[in-house]
Formats: sequence, structure tokens, C-alpha cells
Amino acid sequence: MPQNGKNHEYICSVETAINEIGGKWKSLVLCSLKDGKLRFGEINNKLPDISQRMLTKTLRELEKDKIINRKVYPEVPPKVEYSLTTKGESVLPILDSLCEWGKKYGEDKVYLEE
Repeated sequence: MPQNGKNHEYICSVETAINEIGGKWKSLVLCSLKDGKLRFGEINNKLPDISQRMLTKTLRELEKDKIINRKVYPEVPPKVEYSLTTKGESVLPILDSLCEWGKKYGEDKVYLEE
């Protein structure tokens, strides 16, 4: 990612991955899409703590990085669906591993997906 108009040299490839899928909300949005297409409101319902503004920002970033697809249907009112791209699907095993790690080492935590 360019910084100050210059090409950025990465310390390691983990930095690249974190730039694309890092942060609290990106990974949770990707997990919510792992079972198929969802509309904005459906994603928002799965992630009740995210604001609409943050969800919009997160979806735009994931779309820009070609991790999700945004399909707009030409109807009134507009219908928009989000789904994982092939690149997005390739992240799922990593997120599954993180999930297992969290369950193993997140002592005394309660998880909604259980």
C-alpha cells in the first residue's frame, strides 16, 4: 500500500494479510458471508454491535480489495446482495483456524455461535 506517495515495502506477508482482512469487523463480515449471499440488513442483524456507517465502510473496503462481490438488482426499492469472491473464500480456512484458536485460548469467554 503506498504511503506518502511512495511504494511501501512490507516487513513480512502477514502485514499484507492484515491490511486486507485485519480489524474487528472485516473478519466478522467475512464469517457472516461464509454460508452464502446476504443483504445489508441481514449482515447488520448478524453483527448487531456494528453501526450502519462502519458496516458500509467495511463492505466498501472488502469490495475494493476484491474479497466480496456487491450485486445490485435493478428494482425499486434497490436490492443489493453481498457474497464472497474466490479470494474471499480462500480466507475462510484461516478464519476457521482463528476461531478454533480463540475457543482454545479465550478462557472463560461465551460465544454466540455455539
